[in-house]
Amino acid sequence: MNRLLAVLLAGACANAFVSVAALAQGAPEVTLTRMADCGTPQAPTPVNQRFSDTFAYGDLKVQFVFSCYLIKHGDDYMMWDTGHAMTAPNVAPKVSLVDQLAKLDVKPEQIKFVGISHYHADHTGQVGSFPKATVLIGKGDWDAISAPTPAQGVNAAPFAPWIKGEGKVEPLLNDKDVFGDGSVIVLNTPGHTPGHHSVLVKLAQTGPVLISGDAVHFHENYDTNGAPWFNFDRAQTLASIDRMKKIAANAKATVIIQHDARDIDKLPAFPAAAK
Repeated sequence: MNRLLAVLLAGACANAFVSVAALAQGAPEVTLTRMADCGTPQAPTPVNQRFSDTFAYGDLKVQFVFSCYLIKHGDDYMMWDTGHAMTAPNVAPKVSLVDQLAKLDVKPEQIKFVGISHYHADHTGQVGSFPKATVLIGKGDWDAISAPTPAQGVNAAPFAPWIKGEGKVEPLLNDKDVFGDGSVIVLNTPGHTPGHHSVLVKLAQTGPVLISGDAVHFHENYDTNGAPWFNFDRAQTLASIDRMKKIAANAKATVIIQHDARDIDKLPAFPAAAK
């Protein structure tokens, strides 16, 4: 009896090992590409008064950039933020996202999800290029976009098809495990706006990457728990920065601050992708 039990246990362990190995081999490849152009940078910006409600940064000037990202999960694609509109004065991209995707042999209709960090124009300008995509956006921001009279600063116009019910939208109350395997998690990080989100992408070679949205705007903002005066909620802002730091520490993640030019080189230059 003991010998039979040992044989059965050995067989069960072997089957479990084979199953785990098969799952590992069958896991979809995840890649992350920083798009080349999501808006034209302007001159370095003084940040002390606008980006610190405690005037913490003195004479510091920061080179801001505009960023959006393509996440590939097996055969599925997700855009994270969509940059400025091509018609935006002074800061419009030189090349549209659609044309940039063409260089990667990706068509707009292949984009399954568009994750929107928040409702400001520099993150939502080209969302209309992906009418077949499901929009993932914080509920607080979606409520502001779909309000009868959107407030100043809420860039609602590009979302017209989704507001009319012609496209799919998923308003997020909390986090969202986008593909159901933990590889791409949209993180609830409110404060900058009521429904602001960031995203955590887990890559096999590079390791986890946490992309900030506008939960923070630049390195010093992140390092000192700085809150811009124009944020929706100061307490939520500080709680979200704390959450991001703890997630980054626990996951050993690389943090990419979307607006900080110093973080551009943390990912390969377009059209290459981090894996």
